[in-house]
Amino acid sequence: MIRRALCFPSFIRKSLLIPPVISPYSNSSSKIGAYNGYASQTSSLEHFGHGQLNPYGNIHLSPSAAVLNYGQGLFEGTKAYRKENGQLLLFRPEQNAIRMKSGAQRMCMEAPSVDQFVNALKQTALANKRWVPPPGKGSLYLRPLLIGSGAVLGLAPAPEYTFLIYASPVRNYFKEGSAPLNLYVEENFDRASRRGTGSVKTISNYAPVRTCIPDYVPVLMAQLRAKKNGFSDVLYLDSATKKNLEEVSSCNIFIAKGRCISTPGTNGTILAGITRKSVIELARDHGYEVEERAVAVDELMEADEVFCTGTAVGVAPVGAITYQNTRMEYKTGSGTICQELYNTLLGIQTGVIEDKKGWIIEID
Repeated sequence: MIRRALCFPSFIRKSLLIPPVISPYSNSSSKIGAYNGYASQTSSLEHFGHGQLNPYGNIHLSPSAAVLNYGQGLFEGTKAYRKENGQLLLFRPEQNAIRMKSGAQRMCMEAPSVDQFVNALKQTALANKRWVPPPGKGSLYLRPLLIGSGAVLGLAPAPEYTFLIYASPVRNYFKEGSAPLNLYVEENFDRASRRGTGSVKTISNYAPVRTCIPDYVPVLMAQLRAKKNGFSDVLYLDSATKKNLEEVSSCNIFIAKGRCISTPGTNGTILAGITRKSVIELARDHGYEVEERAVAVDELMEADEVFCTGTAVGVAPVGAITYQNTRMEYKTGSGTICQELYNTLLGIQTGVIEDKKGWIIEID
């Protein structure tokens, strides 16, 4: 693979990586051997400089790096798609850049500019073009990371930062593939609390979550427990009242009744997903009423459909949700709102449907 890194004058480095995994779309004996990264160095008071491509490899960090000691880190996720003519497409990458800059401000970090972010994604995707699956077979997942790489012993923002992007060809996020999801409503563990960082895509949101029982446990514990019991993932409730829906572990949630679609509003505890934002706009274009509001967990009992949205999952149907030992089932498959929105979104992302919104960036 090829790595590309960005550097700050004082020392902020940005790089893009693809992990050394076996590609399902190449000879099974060959590994991904290159990735595109963007690196630049500078102090936290300066701007990221020009990046460069390097062979894939481990990154060097001080044991006292802020990201290791205080969790000062952010990440994003987006995908590159291949058209029938071989051209690569990126979906709304500037939205990822804007969200990272907003998150960086909340986490007291420096961030690359929107142009630097998007340019790094382009170069990474191009450098790994051969790993982008054929049309209809998947996509190249791109993971930008911004971490406090500078050494700091006392509790304080890092003196330097590293921006990385790594990538890997992917198929479907959930093991069921395109099968409907089976969710479990978690009442003991909280994903986020008010006035916290639930709306920020920080690395510290995805390992620990607050629990009503011990002190802090990994969100992975709740997820693994649910999967052990046969569920796809966990659906969290708000930490204050335990009466309203929040998010699934890694995606936003929508419910539909008739031609009305509802999704929890972004009130500070919910991540403002880019796929979520896009689906809301597409749904309104299709004539649906869309409400962003507090959605009571009891509304699951009356919903016709439930679906999730996210970069990894796309628009994924939920076939069943279990809440307080009651299993509720929903419409899935052909003729559903979820399928209609999935087809439209994926069509735009892959170039099958004309992009009239300016969401797609073509890479030559």
